[in-house]
Amino acid sequence: MAPRRKQDRTRGVFEVDWPLFGELSRALALKVARTYDPELVVGIATAGVIPGAVIAAILGREFHSIVVSRRYHAESVRETPAILGVAPPEVRNRRVLLVDETCDTGETMRMAVAALVNAGAADVRTAVGFRTGPYEPDFSALETESTIVLPWDEDLLSSVS
Repeated sequence: MAPRRKQDRTRGVFEVDWPLFGELSRALALKVARTYDPELVVGIATAGVIPGAVIAAILGREFHSIVVSRRYHAESVRETPAILGVAPPEVRNRRVLLVDETCDTGETMRMAVAALVNAGAADVRTAVGFRTGPYEPDFSALETESTIVLPWDEDLLSSVS
């Protein structure tokens, strides 16, 4: 498991419970369905897999994942994303919806989009549950500057305390 980014104390914390996660996923799927008809959905592992799978199920589309991890450089606290697996070959010549849980700078999203395009995707659109920074995905359920704590994060935190 990759180290988590330190919480910025100047930003609020937005805790998302399972019912809210479900409602936001439905809202995001409806936004997508109004203007885009993806042939498959790809979730960015690890945190984008759950929302990606939910949105794929709501849209009735095939689901795959791509592994993008954040690595810390020893000389700084800055994280850099890196593709750790290959893009699913099923994206070739197909319209793809790429899903992640949050998006801030867009580094991870841009890297994953490039991997899907290089794998032959005909068209790639991006969707996130939470837009928390300057990067503008094609679709987002909610925009906030708060630090997001998702239901599975909360479950993990409560199991270690």
